Amino acid sequence: MSSNGAGYDQSVTTFGPNGKVYQVDYAMKAVEKSGLTMGVRCVDGVVMGVEKLIQSKMMVQKSNRRIYTTSAHSGVATCGIGPDARQLVNKARDEARSYKSFYGGAIPGKILADRLSGHVHMHTLYWYLRPFGASILVANYDDMLGPQLYSIDPSGTCHRYFGTCIGNHRLAGQSELEKIDFEKVTCREAVTKLAEIIYKLHDDIKDKAFELEMTWVCDESGRKHQSVPEDLRAEAVKAAKELKEKAEMDESESDDDEE
Repeated sequence: MSSNGAGYDQSVTTFGPNGKVYQVDYAMKAVEKSGLTMGVRCVDGVVMGVEKLIQSKMMVQKSNRRIYTTSAHSGVATCGIGPDARQLVNKARDEARSYKSFYGGAIPGKILADRLSGHVHMHTLYWYLRPFGASILVANYDDMLGPQLYSIDPSGTCHRYFGTCIGNHRLAGQSELEKIDFEKVTCREAVTKLAEIIYKLHDDIKDKAFELEMTWVCDESGRKHQSVPEDLRAEAVKAAKELKEKAEMDESESDDDEE
């Protein structure tokens, strides 16, 4: 067997010579082919936005969701293979329901993220399972820790963030987020900023058409996970499109001046 992955990727329990588990790497590649998914933790809550690629013009608008409510105060944004992601959503709902039944209260974000990451990691330990081809963002608002944002990848790694991206254009999106101090930004302002970043990074030539899906869990929503009000989302989309068109015009004029 060579050291380039051939032969070492037949089982999720086999390490390659360089210490990699190749099937986990393949799962992460599946995530990278999905539309950009972003989440930010603001002063008053968490906002999540998804570049939901439209696979067919015949699809019903707002169908095939990528962000789901898992409990009253938490939601999950998915990225990667849809059916795999929905299994994680179902697991999150089961954990939230079980916690509330046993303890009588809403599940804290840290516990929900830890349980989900443990479930994902378990699928990298046994030969009869395969890694989930999906990454997720977990947004939660509880009374003790306040708004929280977690990211879980196919290896089961879980981190808490102020702002993060998964999916296509992830690195470019992360660079854009690092320019913003979200500890001073409200969720209403973050809705516009996320829309601007997603539209800016979307390549109209190479990438498929998309629909912007956005949700939040914040003080304005009563600390409940809900879709961003349609008028606010539409206003953010309009502003993002105008900003992108202006940037493209400025770039075109600059190229003409150089010639």
